Amino acid sequence: MKLIRYGDPGREQIGVHLNGINYDVSAFGGDYDEQFFGSNGLDRLEEFVKANEGALIPIPEGARLGSPIARPSKIVCIGLNYRDHAEETGAKIPTEPIIFMKSTTSLSGPFDDIVIPKNSSKTDWEVEVGVVIGRRATYVEESAAMDHVAGYVLHNDVSEREFQLERGGTWDKGKGCDTFAPIGPFLATPQEITDIDNVRLWLTVNGKAYQDGNTRNLIFSIPFIISYVSQFMTLLPGDVISTGTPAGVGLGFQPPVYLKPGDVVELGADGLGTSRQVVKAYGTD
Repeated sequence: MKLIRYGDPGREQIGVHLNGINYDVSAFGGDYDEQFFGSNGLDRLEEFVKANEGALIPIPEGARLGSPIARPSKIVCIGLNYRDHAEETGAKIPTEPIIFMKSTTSLSGPFDDIVIPKNSSKTDWEVEVGVVIGRRATYVEESAAMDHVAGYVLHNDVSEREFQLERGGTWDKGKGCDTFAPIGPFLATPQEITDIDNVRLWLTVNGKAYQDGNTRNLIFSIPFIISYVSQFMTLLPGDVISTGTPAGVGLGFQPPVYLKPGDVVELGADGLGTSRQVVKAYGTD
């Protein structure tokens, strides 16, 4: 299945994407959150959709899409997980995954604006594949890690490089600004993805190609990442692990290229759809 949420920010309703059409399933009840994923929600929703085949109501064209998951307990990110990205930034190839967090208030819809924060001059882009956790995970073995996956999402790990790298030595400050986690357009369950270890992902700015990578080039695999993170924190249903970005971020160019108001960022990944964000300055409509 492909899960969507639609409607005004903070008031989204749930839906599914079937055969190219978005349908409302709000009659199912609840939201795509920890309670849903942790209570066998995907199986129950699939039964609901089958039972209502032919009776589901299409969502009006033009309806805003929100993040396909409600605000999770945490968004965990893996830094420098593509060798070419580590090399372009001059960083050493990590021997263990680098973990940082994005604030959950950074979550936004796949077609919502990116807002450049106050006092920012180095806002950057990063296309990534995100893993959504489906079952509580603590000290999970790598061999069992994929049993804890509810699905996958497209994620733009928007980053402010001065905040991240030059203002106190913690990456989180440059990662958690409002609108810095556009996710979606949908959550694809594992059955929708032929091979998560061979997913092409790409990103353009104003139509110019900047990133074009593939998950087969991850330094640390998705099962390893899930297992590794679960050694340090409990992963709850609905949590997101974003798996890293390939080369082509603005920071990696000489001179660097950063986002400015009016820029249009488009990104996509095999099986995970595409998203588009317009960049705006803080305080503008």
